[in-house]
Amino acid sequence: MNNTNNYLWWQKNIIYQIYPRSFQDSNGDGVGDLRGIRQRLDYLEWLGVEVIWISPIFQSPMADFGYDISDYRGIHPLFGSMDDFEELLSEVHQRGMKLLLDLVPNHTSDQHPWFLEAKSSRDNPKRDWYIWHDAREDGSPPNNWLSVFGGSGWEWDTTTQQYYYHAFLKEQPDLNWRNPDVQQAMLDVMRFWLDKGVDGFRVDVMWHMIKDQQFRDNPQNPDYDPREITFRQLVPTYSTDQPEVHDIVRMMRQLTDQYSERVIIGEIYLPVQRLVIYYGQDNQGAHLPFNFQLLTLPWDPERIAATIDEYEGVLPANSWPNWVLSNHDKIRIASRVGIEQAKVAAMLLLTLRGTPTLYYGDELGMRDVPIPQEEVHDPQGLNMPDLNASRDPARTPMQWDHSPYAGFSEVRPWLRVAHNYQRVNVLHQRDDPFSMLNYYRKLIQLRQKEPALHVGNYIPVHANHQIISYIRQSEGVRFFILLNLTHRPCYFKSEHEEIRGKVVLATEIEREGTYLTGSIELGGDEGIIVKLD
Repeated sequence: MNNTNNYLWWQKNIIYQIYPRSFQDSNGDGVGDLRGIRQRLDYLEWLGVEVIWISPIFQSPMADFGYDISDYRGIHPLFGSMDDFEELLSEVHQRGMKLLLDLVPNHTSDQHPWFLEAKSSRDNPKRDWYIWHDAREDGSPPNNWLSVFGGSGWEWDTTTQQYYYHAFLKEQPDLNWRNPDVQQAMLDVMRFWLDKGVDGFRVDVMWHMIKDQQFRDNPQNPDYDPREITFRQLVPTYSTDQPEVHDIVRMMRQLTDQYSERVIIGEIYLPVQRLVIYYGQDNQGAHLPFNFQLLTLPWDPERIAATIDEYEGVLPANSWPNWVLSNHDKIRIASRVGIEQAKVAAMLLLTLRGTPTLYYGDELGMRDVPIPQEEVHDPQGLNMPDLNASRDPARTPMQWDHSPYAGFSEVRPWLRVAHNYQRVNVLHQRDDPFSMLNYYRKLIQLRQKEPALHVGNYIPVHANHQIISYIRQSEGVRFFILLNLTHRPCYFKSEHEEIRGKVVLATEIEREGTYLTGSIELGGDEGIIVKLD
C-alpha cells in the first residue's frame, strides 16, 4: 500500500516554476537567462526542489514575452545559446533533478516562417496551417469570438482578403490543429527536445487547441462582471475545449511514451468535471492536467474542502492529482490571501495528495509589485489599462540579497524590484529560523521524507467556516493536518477518533515538538502537522 517505489518522479516530487526573465541575470542586461538559472541550482537543491519548469525560452519577437514563438528549435539570444541550454540540462541531470520546457502549440508568432508563408497567398501550401475565414457580408468578423487580450479574436489580412483567428494577440495566430501537417510538425518539435533529454513539457493553453468546425458564435456570459477582462463577456463554448482536442493530447502522449519516464502537463482552466477528461481514456492523455482550483476559488475553507473532495471524487482510476497556488498569469498567493495566510496556504499545497507546483519567490513571501502604467510590459495590461489586468506585478525579479536590484542584476532590471527586497530576500531569510524561506524548506523536506505526505491516501476529517482538517496515511504512518484559514482563533474537537500525537511542523515554530490530545485550539493564521500515535 502506497509503496513509494511504485510511483514515478513526477508523482513524488515538487515542480518549481521559473519565469526565466526574472530569475537571475548573468550578463548584465537586466533580463534573466539560462546561465543565471545555472548559477542558482545550488539554491534550488538546498530548498529541496527536484523538478524545474522553465517558461518559454525560444526564439520570439516577445510580443507576449516568449509565448509568441518564431522558431521552436531555437533559443532566444536574451536567454543565451543552445550550448547554454544543453549545459543547464546536463547540470540539472547531474544533480538528479529534472527539467521541463514550456511548449506553446496552440499558436505561433506572426513572424514564424509558417505564418509568413500562410499569409502570402490563399493557395500557399501552408495556408491551411492557420485558421482563415471570409468576412460576413458587411465585412465584419466571421463570428463573435473574442481575444483573451481584448477585442475581437479575428484580424483582417489585407493581402489575402480574409480574417485569421488569434485567441490571444493578433501577433499570435492560432494554428489549425485539424491539419495533419500541423500535427506532424509540432510532434517533430516535441521529438527534437525529447531527443535532447528534456524530461517533459508544460503544454500552454491545451484546452484551446481545437475550435468548433462550424465557427458558431459563443453565447453571452450572464455572470459577466465589468471589472473582469472583456474576454469573459462570452462563454468560450465553441472556441475552446472541443471533443477532438483529446485526440491531439493522446497523440502527444503516445510520442512522449516512446521515451522513458517523461511527463506532459496541460495548462487547462476548466471546472474539475471537464478538467479530468484531459487525463484521457485509460489515462492516455496528459499525465497532469493542471488543477488550478486553489488559484481561482475564494479563500473559504468550506468551499476549498468541498472542491478537494469533488476533485478526489472525479479523478479517473489510477490518475494522479496535482495542485497549484500561484503562477506567472495570476496574482501571487501572498497578495491574494495576505502574507499571514501565505504560510497556511503553503502547508495546504504541500500536504494535499498530488504533485504540487511552486512559483519562484513564493517561498520568500514575495508579493505582487505595483508597476506604474508607463512601465507596464504585459500586453494584457496594456490593452486593458483600466482593469488593473497586467500580469507584470507577479513577474518581478527574484529577490536574492540586499544589494541594488536584489542581487538579480547589476543594472536596472526589465521590471522594477519590490520596495521591501532588503528584508524579503534569500540571503536575509536563510539565516532566520522564523523566516518564510526556512518554513518552506522544512515543509518540503518533511513532505519528501514521508511517503504518507507525498504518496499517501487523503482522508478528509472536518471543515467549517474557519478550518480544514484531513489525514494523510501510508503503510501505518498517519499525519493529521489542521489549518485555520482565518485571522481569528479556532477550536477543533474530533467527533470520531481522538487526535493524539506530536506536532512535527507548525506555522508558529514554538508549537513544534508539543504533544496534542483531545481538543485543539489554533491561533489566527495558524496551521499544524501532527504525527499521529
